[in-house]
Amino acid sequence: MSVTLREYGSRIEQAAALARACVMQLSQTILAKEAATLAVPGGTTPAPFLEALSGEAVDWSAVRALPTDERLVPDTSARSNARLIKAHLMQGEAASAQFVPLTPKNMGQSAEASAEEVATNILDVLPLDICVLGMGTDMHTASLFPGGDRLADAMAFDASPVLSMRTPTEPEPRLTLTAPVLTTATHLHILITGQEKLDALRAAAEMPAMEAPVRVILDAPAGVTVHYAT
Repeated sequence: MSVTLREYGSRIEQAAALARACVMQLSQTILAKEAATLAVPGGTTPAPFLEALSGEAVDWSAVRALPTDERLVPDTSARSNARLIKAHLMQGEAASAQFVPLTPKNMGQSAEASAEEVATNILDVLPLDICVLGMGTDMHTASLFPGGDRLADAMAFDASPVLSMRTPTEPEPRLTLTAPVLTTATHLHILITGQEKLDALRAAAEMPAMEAPVRVILDAPAGVTVHYAT
């Protein structure tokens, strides 16, 4: 386990520092590969980071940005990660980046069929070059939830890149990038705020991954940097 913890005095400082780190990694990747894939979380905590990142100078036309997970809701919904990412990241300097959705064309099909469609659609932008993840106090990350109906499948080394996930705590099914996709990102970051989440992250390091799914990220081969602000 190779985990680097970086602590910041404020969430503004945290957002700016993580944005600068991602821009450096994006620039290095584009120089080497002519393109870069960036996965970012939804939710409210990442918004300051996404806004800070959107103002950074990089060849955004060479960047493919996608969510780490998505609720199966229209992108007009307030619960849509795509909506949040577009509103906070795909603006300013970053407006020319390509957004790669994790939602199917037909929202009326089953969650399982949606996952198969999206898995096929994202193959061209894998593997991930930079991946920024959030984490809940229940130690979930992306939509790898403790008690999720397909958690074991999503943790398997041969998992499809995208799987559906249902959990008793969430009102709608979700699609998530799976552990093999997340843990093989070249650069991995976890963005957390508040003492409760820091305590949960530390506890996860001593727990089985099925109880604390973020554990698989902490064990990623290339290591992970945790960005924490109170």
